[in-house]
Amino acid sequence: MRSEHDLDNSAALLEQVNQALHGATPLRIQGADSKKFLGRPVTGNVLDTRSHRGIVSYDPTELVITARCGTPLAELAAALDAAQQMLPCEPPSFGADATVGGMVASGLSGPRRPWAGSVRDYVLGTRVITGHGKHLRFGGEVMKNVAGYDISRLMAASYGTLGVITEVSLKVLPKPRQALSISLELSTDRALLRLAEWGQQPLPISAACHDGQRLHLRLEGGEGSVAAAHDRLGGELLDATYWVDLNEQRLGFFAQDLPLWRLSLPNNIAPLALPGHQLIDWGGAQRWLKSDAEAAFIRQVVEEVGGHVTCYTPGLLDSPFQPLPSALMRYHRTLKQQLDPRGIFNPGRLYAEC
Repeated sequence: MRSEHDLDNSAALLEQVNQALHGATPLRIQGADSKKFLGRPVTGNVLDTRSHRGIVSYDPTELVITARCGTPLAELAAALDAAQQMLPCEPPSFGADATVGGMVASGLSGPRRPWAGSVRDYVLGTRVITGHGKHLRFGGEVMKNVAGYDISRLMAASYGTLGVITEVSLKVLPKPRQALSISLELSTDRALLRLAEWGQQPLPISAACHDGQRLHLRLEGGEGSVAAAHDRLGGELLDATYWVDLNEQRLGFFAQDLPLWRLSLPNNIAPLALPGHQLIDWGGAQRWLKSDAEAAFIRQVVEEVGGHVTCYTPGLLDSPFQPLPSALMRYHRTLKQQLDPRGIFNPGRLYAEC
Protein backbone atom coordinates (compact mmCIF):
# COMPACT_ATOMS: atom_id res chain seq x y z
CA MET A 1 0.00 0.00 0.00
CA ARG A 2 2.82 2.41 0.80
CA SER A 3 4.75 4.03 -2.02
CA GLU A 4 8.15 5.69 -2.16
CA HIS A 5 6.35 8.96 -2.94
CA ASP A 6 4.28 8.95 0.28
CA LEU A 7 5.03 11.98 2.42
CA ASP A 8 3.42 13.66 5.41
CA ASN A 9 4.10 17.32 4.68
CA SER A 10 1.31 18.69 6.89
CA ALA A 11 3.73 20.64 9.09
CA ALA A 12 4.96 22.67 6.11
CA LEU A 13 1.41 23.33 4.92
CA LEU A 14 0.40 24.46 8.41
CA GLU A 15 3.42 26.76 8.58
CA GLN A 16 2.50 28.33 5.24
CA VAL A 17 -1.06 28.93 6.43
CA ASN A 18 0.14 30.52 9.68
CA GLN A 19 2.49 32.80 7.77
CA ALA A 20 -0.40 33.84 5.54
CA LEU A 21 -2.56 34.51 8.59
CA HIS A 22 0.17 36.60 10.18
CA GLY A 23 0.53 38.70 7.04
CA ALA A 24 -3.17 38.62 6.05
CA THR A 25 -2.00 37.21 2.70
CA PRO A 26 -4.53 35.35 0.53
CA LEU A 27 -3.72 31.78 -0.48
CA ARG A 28 -4.65 30.06 -3.73
CA ILE A 29 -5.03 26.42 -2.72
CA GLN A 30 -4.39 23.93 -5.49
CA GLY A 31 -3.40 20.37 -6.22
CA ALA A 32 -2.90 19.51 -9.88
CA ASP A 33 -5.10 22.51 -10.82
CA SER A 34 -7.28 20.27 -12.98
CA LYS A 35 -10.46 22.11 -11.87
CA LYS A 36 -9.05 25.63 -12.23
CA PHE A 37 -11.54 26.39 -15.01
CA LEU A 38 -14.41 26.22 -12.49
CA GLY A 39 -15.31 29.28 -10.48
CA ARG A 40 -13.80 32.74 -10.29
CA PRO A 41 -10.02 33.30 -10.58
CA VAL A 42 -8.15 33.62 -7.27
CA THR A 43 -5.21 35.92 -6.63
CA GLY A 44 -2.86 34.85 -3.86
CA ASN A 45 0.24 32.89 -2.93
CA VAL A 46 -0.01 29.33 -4.20
CA LEU A 47 -0.38 26.62 -1.56
CA ASP A 48 0.39 23.41 -3.46
CA THR A 49 -0.92 20.30 -1.71
CA ARG A 50 0.80 17.70 -3.88
CA SER A 51 3.78 17.32 -1.55
CA HIS A 52 1.41 15.90 1.10
CA ARG A 53 0.43 12.56 -0.37
CA GLY A 54 -0.05 8.86 0.19
CA ILE A 55 -2.71 6.37 1.23
CA VAL A 56 -2.68 6.43 5.03
CA SER A 57 -4.82 3.35 5.62
CA TYR A 58 -6.98 0.96 3.66
CA ASP A 59 -8.57 -2.25 4.87
CA PRO A 60 -10.94 -3.56 2.19
CA THR A 61 -12.94 -5.48 4.79
CA GLU A 62 -13.82 -2.19 6.50
CA LEU A 63 -14.86 -0.45 3.24
CA VAL A 64 -12.95 2.70 4.24
CA ILE A 65 -9.89 4.30 2.67
CA THR A 66 -7.95 7.25 4.09
CA ALA A 67 -5.63 9.31 1.90
CA ARG A 68 -3.72 12.57 2.08
CA CYS A 69 -4.92 15.49 -0.03
CA GLY A 70 -2.10 15.43 -2.59
CA THR A 71 -2.55 11.75 -3.41
CA PRO A 72 -3.26 11.30 -7.14
CA LEU A 73 -6.86 10.25 -7.67
CA ALA A 74 -5.56 7.61 -10.09
CA GLU A 75 -3.48 6.09 -7.27
CA LEU A 76 -6.51 5.85 -5.00
CA ALA A 77 -8.59 4.33 -7.82
CA ALA A 78 -5.87 1.74 -8.53
CA ALA A 79 -5.76 0.67 -4.87
CA LEU A 80 -9.51 0.24 -4.82
CA ASP A 81 -9.54 -1.56 -8.15
CA ALA A 82 -7.00 -4.10 -6.89
CA ALA A 83 -9.48 -5.02 -4.16
CA GLN A 84 -12.46 -5.01 -6.56
CA GLN A 85 -13.85 -1.93 -4.86
CA MET A 86 -14.73 1.58 -6.01
CA LEU A 87 -15.76 5.08 -5.04
CA PRO A 88 -19.39 4.85 -6.24
CA CYS A 89 -19.86 8.56 -7.01
CA GLU A 90 -17.38 8.31 -9.93
CA PRO A 91 -15.66 11.70 -9.53
CA PRO A 92 -14.23 13.01 -12.82
CA SER A 93 -10.51 13.79 -13.00
CA PHE A 94 -10.25 16.32 -15.85
CA GLY A 95 -6.53 15.52 -15.86
CA ALA A 96 -4.20 12.59 -15.23
CA ASP A 97 -2.70 14.23 -12.12
CA ALA A 98 -5.95 15.15 -10.34
CA THR A 99 -5.73 14.79 -6.56
CA VAL A 100 -7.93 13.41 -3.82
CA GLY A 101 -8.11 16.82 -2.15
CA GLY A 102 -9.27 18.46 -5.37
CA MET A 103 -11.85 15.74 -5.85
CA VAL A 104 -13.41 16.49 -2.46
CA ALA A 105 -13.02 20.27 -2.74
CA SER A 106 -14.81 20.38 -6.10
CA GLY A 107 -17.44 17.81 -5.11
CA LEU A 108 -18.04 16.70 -8.69
CA SER A 109 -19.73 13.35 -9.28
CA GLY A 110 -20.14 11.17 -12.35
CA PRO A 111 -22.91 9.25 -14.14
CA ARG A 112 -23.80 7.07 -11.14
CA ARG A 113 -24.64 10.10 -8.95
CA PRO A 114 -28.50 9.85 -8.89
CA TRP A 115 -28.40 6.18 -7.98
CA ALA A 116 -25.38 6.04 -5.66
CA GLY A 117 -24.99 9.52 -4.14
CA SER A 118 -22.51 12.39 -4.31
CA VAL A 119 -18.93 12.85 -3.15
CA ARG A 120 -20.28 14.46 0.03
CA ASP A 121 -22.20 11.27 0.84
CA TYR A 122 -18.97 9.24 0.96
CA VAL A 123 -16.88 11.59 3.10
CA LEU A 124 -16.58 10.07 6.58
CA GLY A 125 -13.96 12.37 8.04
CA THR A 126 -11.28 14.89 7.22
CA ARG A 127 -8.22 16.61 8.61
CA VAL A 128 -8.31 20.33 7.87
CA ILE A 129 -6.04 23.31 8.44
CA THR A 130 -8.44 25.99 9.59
CA GLY A 131 -8.47 29.74 9.32
CA HIS A 132 -7.44 29.85 12.98
CA GLY A 133 -4.10 28.25 12.16
CA LYS A 134 -4.97 24.85 13.63
CA HIS A 135 -4.68 21.39 12.12
CA LEU A 136 -7.82 19.55 13.26
CA ARG A 137 -9.51 16.23 12.65
CA PHE A 138 -13.25 16.11 12.02
CA GLY A 139 -15.66 13.22 11.61
CA GLY A 140 -14.45 9.65 11.42
CA GLU A 141 -13.62 8.18 14.81
CA VAL A 142 -12.81 11.39 16.65
CA MET A 143 -15.20 14.30 16.36
CA LYS A 144 -18.15 14.83 14.05
CA ASN A 145 -19.49 18.31 14.66
CA VAL A 146 -18.11 21.65 15.75
CA ALA A 147 -20.42 24.55 16.52
CA GLY A 148 -23.30 22.69 14.91
CA TYR A 149 -21.58 22.12 11.56
CA ASP A 150 -20.64 18.80 9.98
CA ILE A 151 -17.25 20.14 8.94
CA SER A 152 -16.15 17.15 6.88
CA ARG A 153 -19.13 17.30 4.56
CA LEU A 154 -18.98 21.08 4.38
CA MET A 155 -15.54 20.69 2.82
CA ALA A 156 -17.07 18.87 -0.16
CA ALA A 157 -17.72 21.37 -2.98
CA SER A 158 -16.29 24.26 -0.91
CA TYR A 159 -13.56 24.83 -3.53
CA GLY A 160 -10.98 25.48 -0.83
CA THR A 161 -12.80 28.51 0.58
CA LEU A 162 -13.29 27.10 4.09
CA GLY A 163 -9.93 25.48 4.86
CA VAL A 164 -7.12 23.29 3.57
CA ILE A 165 -8.13 19.64 3.39
CA THR A 166 -5.05 17.62 4.31
CA GLU A 167 -6.57 14.16 4.69
CA VAL A 168 -9.88 12.50 3.93
CA SER A 169 -11.52 9.20 4.88
CA LEU A 170 -13.94 7.85 2.30
CA LYS A 171 -16.54 5.12 2.35
CA VAL A 172 -16.10 2.73 -0.59
CA LEU A 173 -18.17 -0.16 -1.95
CA PRO A 174 -17.55 -3.41 -3.84
CA LYS A 175 -17.73 -3.21 -7.60
CA PRO A 176 -20.93 -4.66 -9.08
CA ARG A 177 -20.66 -8.28 -10.09
CA GLN A 178 -22.02 -7.58 -13.56
CA ALA A 179 -22.17 -4.47 -15.75
CA LEU A 180 -23.68 -4.02 -19.19
CA SER A 181 -24.26 -0.89 -21.28
CA ILE A 182 -26.98 -0.59 -23.92
CA SER A 183 -28.25 2.03 -26.37
CA LEU A 184 -31.88 2.56 -27.40
CA GLU A 185 -33.23 4.72 -30.22
CA LEU A 186 -35.69 7.08 -28.50
CA SER A 187 -36.68 10.71 -28.87
CA THR A 188 -35.83 13.07 -26.02
CA ASP A 189 -39.46 13.35 -24.86
CA ARG A 190 -39.96 9.60 -24.96
CA ALA A 191 -36.66 8.91 -23.23
CA LEU A 192 -37.49 11.22 -20.32
CA LEU A 193 -40.92 9.61 -19.93
CA ARG A 194 -39.43 6.13 -19.93
CA LEU A 195 -36.78 7.13 -17.39
CA ALA A 196 -39.49 8.50 -15.08
CA GLU A 197 -41.36 5.19 -15.38
CA TRP A 198 -38.27 3.05 -14.85
CA GLY A 199 -37.33 5.10 -11.81
CA GLN A 200 -40.35 3.64 -10.03
CA GLN A 201 -39.36 0.08 -10.90
CA PRO A 202 -36.63 -2.27 -9.59
CA LEU A 203 -34.36 -1.98 -12.60
CA PRO A 204 -30.57 -2.06 -12.06
CA ILE A 205 -29.91 1.20 -13.91
CA SER A 206 -26.76 3.04 -12.75
CA ALA A 207 -26.34 5.59 -15.56
CA ALA A 208 -28.63 7.16 -18.15
CA CYS A 209 -27.72 9.71 -20.83
CA HIS A 210 -29.62 10.92 -23.90
CA ASP A 211 -27.69 12.54 -26.74
CA GLY A 212 -30.68 13.88 -28.68
CA GLN A 213 -31.22 10.71 -30.68
CA ARG A 214 -30.40 7.73 -28.48
CA LEU A 215 -30.76 6.83 -24.84
CA HIS A 216 -27.69 5.17 -23.34
CA LEU A 217 -28.09 3.07 -20.20
CA ARG A 218 -25.75 1.23 -17.87
CA LEU A 219 -27.07 -1.78 -15.99
CA GLU A 220 -25.20 -2.98 -12.90
CA GLY A 221 -25.84 -5.64 -10.27
CA GLY A 222 -26.10 -9.40 -10.09
CA GLU A 223 -25.83 -11.43 -13.26
CA GLY A 224 -29.48 -12.46 -13.14
CA SER A 225 -30.90 -8.98 -12.61
CA VAL A 226 -28.72 -7.44 -15.33
CA ALA A 227 -29.62 -10.18 -17.82
CA ALA A 228 -33.33 -9.85 -17.01
CA ALA A 229 -33.23 -6.09 -17.43
CA HIS A 230 -31.41 -6.43 -20.74
CA ASP A 231 -34.00 -8.92 -21.99
CA ARG A 232 -36.78 -6.53 -21.02
CA LEU A 233 -35.27 -3.30 -22.35
CA GLY A 234 -33.51 -4.64 -25.44
CA GLY A 235 -31.23 -2.21 -27.24
CA GLU A 236 -27.82 -2.43 -28.83
CA LEU A 237 -24.71 -3.13 -26.80
CA LEU A 238 -22.67 -0.03 -25.92
CA ASP A 239 -18.97 0.08 -25.09
CA ALA A 240 -18.50 0.86 -21.40
CA THR A 241 -15.86 3.48 -22.25
CA TYR A 242 -18.77 5.75 -23.19
CA TRP A 243 -19.33 6.55 -19.50
CA VAL A 244 -15.68 7.44 -18.94
CA ASP A 245 -15.71 9.73 -21.97
CA LEU A 246 -18.95 11.33 -20.77
CA ASN A 247 -17.56 11.83 -17.27
CA GLU A 248 -14.29 13.33 -18.50
CA GLN A 249 -16.08 15.45 -21.14
CA ARG A 250 -14.34 13.76 -24.04
CA LEU A 251 -17.46 13.08 -26.13
CA GLY A 252 -17.83 14.98 -29.39
CA PHE A 253 -20.62 17.05 -27.82
CA PHE A 254 -18.13 18.81 -25.56
CA ALA A 255 -15.83 19.70 -28.47
CA GLN A 256 -18.38 22.08 -30.02
CA ASP A 257 -17.06 25.63 -30.14
CA LEU A 258 -19.76 27.11 -27.90
CA PRO A 259 -19.89 27.99 -24.19
CA LEU A 260 -20.61 25.03 -21.92
CA TRP A 261 -23.28 25.24 -19.23
CA ARG A 262 -24.22 22.70 -16.57
CA LEU A 263 -27.92 22.68 -15.72
CA SER A 264 -28.95 21.03 -12.45
CA LEU A 265 -32.68 20.24 -12.42
CA PRO A 266 -35.33 18.53 -10.29
CA ASN A 267 -36.41 15.08 -11.41
CA ASN A 268 -38.84 14.56 -14.29
CA ILE A 269 -38.47 17.95 -15.97
CA ALA A 270 -39.53 18.04 -19.62
CA PRO A 271 -37.07 19.18 -22.32
CA LEU A 272 -36.14 22.84 -21.90
CA ALA A 273 -36.63 25.33 -24.72
CA LEU A 274 -33.10 26.69 -24.89
CA PRO A 275 -31.05 27.54 -27.97
CA GLY A 276 -28.07 25.34 -28.68
CA HIS A 277 -27.43 21.65 -28.12
CA GLN A 278 -28.22 19.60 -25.01
CA LEU A 279 -26.86 16.37 -23.58
CA ILE A 280 -29.12 14.91 -20.91
CA ASP A 281 -27.27 13.12 -18.08
CA TRP A 282 -28.23 11.69 -14.68
CA GLY A 283 -31.55 10.47 -16.09
CA GLY A 284 -32.55 14.09 -16.71
CA ALA A 285 -31.33 15.73 -13.48
CA GLN A 286 -28.14 17.06 -15.06
CA ARG A 287 -28.13 18.58 -18.52
CA TRP A 288 -25.16 19.88 -20.43
CA LEU A 289 -25.88 22.80 -22.73
CA LYS A 290 -23.69 24.12 -25.52
CA SER A 291 -25.08 27.56 -26.29
CA ASP A 292 -24.11 31.18 -26.87
CA ALA A 293 -27.39 32.44 -25.39
CA GLU A 294 -27.22 35.13 -22.74
CA ALA A 295 -26.50 33.88 -19.22
CA ALA A 296 -29.49 35.77 -17.80
CA PHE A 297 -31.86 34.04 -20.22
CA ILE A 298 -30.46 30.56 -19.54
CA ARG A 299 -30.67 31.12 -15.79
CA GLN A 300 -34.21 32.46 -16.03
CA VAL A 301 -35.43 29.40 -17.94
CA VAL A 302 -33.73 27.01 -15.51
CA GLU A 303 -34.79 28.89 -12.37
CA GLU A 304 -38.43 28.77 -13.52
CA VAL A 305 -38.36 24.97 -13.19
CA GLY A 306 -36.49 25.02 -9.86
CA GLY A 307 -32.96 24.42 -11.14
CA HIS A 308 -29.65 26.24 -11.20
CA VAL A 309 -26.87 26.86 -13.70
CA THR A 310 -23.06 26.76 -13.69
CA CYS A 311 -20.92 28.11 -16.52
CA TYR A 312 -18.07 25.71 -17.36
CA THR A 313 -16.37 28.03 -19.85
CA PRO A 314 -13.69 30.03 -18.02
CA GLY A 315 -13.62 33.79 -18.44
CA LEU A 316 -17.11 34.05 -19.89
CA LEU A 317 -18.79 35.37 -16.72
CA ASP A 318 -17.60 37.16 -13.61
CA SER A 319 -19.81 34.82 -11.55
CA PRO A 320 -19.80 31.34 -13.15
CA PHE A 321 -21.73 29.79 -10.24
CA GLN A 322 -25.41 30.53 -9.80
CA PRO A 323 -25.77 33.62 -7.55
CA LEU A 324 -27.18 32.70 -4.15
CA PRO A 325 -30.47 34.14 -2.88
CA SER A 326 -29.85 36.79 -0.20
CA ALA A 327 -30.85 34.48 2.67
CA LEU A 328 -28.45 31.74 1.58
CA MET A 329 -25.69 34.27 0.97
CA ARG A 330 -26.02 35.43 4.59
CA TYR A 331 -25.51 31.84 5.76
CA HIS A 332 -22.56 31.44 3.41
CA ARG A 333 -20.91 34.61 4.71
CA THR A 334 -21.48 33.54 8.32
CA LEU A 335 -19.93 30.15 7.66
CA LYS A 336 -16.96 31.69 5.86
CA GLN A 337 -16.45 34.14 8.74
CA GLN A 338 -16.44 31.36 11.34
CA LEU A 339 -14.10 29.00 9.49
CA ASP A 340 -11.89 31.54 7.69
CA PRO A 341 -12.19 34.78 9.69
CA ARG A 342 -9.30 36.53 7.92
CA GLY A 343 -10.52 35.50 4.47
CA ILE A 344 -7.25 33.97 3.25
CA PHE A 345 -8.53 30.73 1.70
CA ASN A 346 -9.31 31.02 -2.03
CA PRO A 347 -11.08 34.37 -1.58
CA GLY A 348 -13.72 35.01 -4.22
CA ARG A 349 -13.47 31.55 -5.81
CA LEU A 350 -17.19 30.86 -5.38
CA TYR A 351 -18.63 34.36 -5.15
CA ALA A 352 -17.15 37.86 -5.34
CA GLU A 353 -18.63 38.72 -1.94
CA CYS A 354 -16.51 36.20 -0.02
